[in-house]
Amino acid sequence: MHKEPYRRQEYDIMAPEEELTPEKLQEWIEKHKDDCLRFAYLKDMYEGRHPIRLAPQKEPWKPDNRIICNFAKYIVDTFNGYFLGIPVKTMHPDPAVAQRLEQIQKYNDQDDSNAELSKYCCIYGSGFELLYTDERSEPCITYLSPMECFVIYDDSVARRPLYGVRYYRTRDGDTVGSVYDKTSETPFSDRGGMHFGEPAPHHFCGVPLIEYLGNEERQGIFEQVESAITAYDKALSEKANDVDYFADAYLLLLGVDLEDEELITIRQDRVIHVGSLDAEQLSAIRVEFLQKPSADATQENLLDRLEDQIFAQSMVANISDESFGSSSGTALAYKLQPMSNLASAKARKFASGMNQRWKLIASCGTSGIPEDAWMDITYQFTKNNPKNLLEEVQAAAQMAGITSRETQLSVISAVDDPQTELQKIEAENGTEPADGYRAERTAEVTADAG
Repeated sequence: MHKEPYRRQEYDIMAPEEELTPEKLQEWIEKHKDDCLRFAYLKDMYEGRHPIRLAPQKEPWKPDNRIICNFAKYIVDTFNGYFLGIPVKTMHPDPAVAQRLEQIQKYNDQDDSNAELSKYCCIYGSGFELLYTDERSEPCITYLSPMECFVIYDDSVARRPLYGVRYYRTRDGDTVGSVYDKTSETPFSDRGGMHFGEPAPHHFCGVPLIEYLGNEERQGIFEQVESAITAYDKALSEKANDVDYFADAYLLLLGVDLEDEELITIRQDRVIHVGSLDAEQLSAIRVEFLQKPSADATQENLLDRLEDQIFAQSMVANISDESFGSSSGTALAYKLQPMSNLASAKARKFASGMNQRWKLIASCGTSGIPEDAWMDITYQFTKNNPKNLLEEVQAAAQMAGITSRETQLSVISAVDDPQTELQKIEAENGTEPADGYRAERTAEVTADAG
């Protein structure tokens, strides 16, 4: 662990006319390894390896609790579930293109990949996606950690990607990987000095390594409150130490004669013995436990303040709080507003990366998607809000006579498609559709069934 926070290295810009030589690549990899120190620390925080575990050991006779409250994992998993707990829907007006998009996503188990990619963005501030074609010439998509890859952009205001670099260390300690440019993949290795291998085409019209940003600063979602989390660990651990101190209080024997063999050690047996007194001081004989001054109220106030700051500054709601279960729909919306704003901002960044994904896939000759079809793709991000179905039904009932029946049903979260639900209601009631659209749609369904 470190004492001072690691700062993100600014090294991802390069002039397009500059050649990426093996020597230049080695410099870029060394700079990226410096950035990986920060990534490794954030990964440790998420996985519960907090700085308190590496604090200096106390003397053996002192309590030394090291309690970890993993707010980092709670914040990441809560926000990621709120953001992509309901998978994003990818839609296109052309049914044939929409069907092909769905096939590619199912082939790549894309809902899971999106969730893992989003989690990387929460932890590190960014995540990466690599496109490739398999033995069936199908376009494939996989997610990568920023600890193993980076993208080099040009120095224009558009920041177009020039190269994508993925590397890893072998068991022999060699660094090997690949450099992706707009047309080819070139392997490299530093065994015997950094050198390139033979390039091979990757079948995409662009760099197939895509960087997804959680925010423009590439900052992890709990990075702002890292110091508060470590302070909470320390405060709670010291509170547990105080409990142990009270449980093992020292026994004071004042004015009582004891043999030496009756006392072993003060540290182990926690006994303080003061010798016998004269006759005039017999009234001063005392046998009692020594207690440390209690700082329970101060500690509790500190823990409460730190917990409030952790959730307030990270903008992620503490949904395990008891007040959430009893909040009305309006009150709940206000409590979730900061997290909703955060999710909306991330959705825009995520959609930008997904546009790049489908643009590259459409450029692949085996994708079955027209090259310009990606421009008409739309994405629906649905926030995974807690639902109060009773309030929704009551609100829908009060809208009767004010709005259409379709609008009434749209208020109820349990109804995915209000139009389809209306058709089901009408079928159950044996009534005719209420408007021309539903009549036409019913005729189409009947014709298809025939």
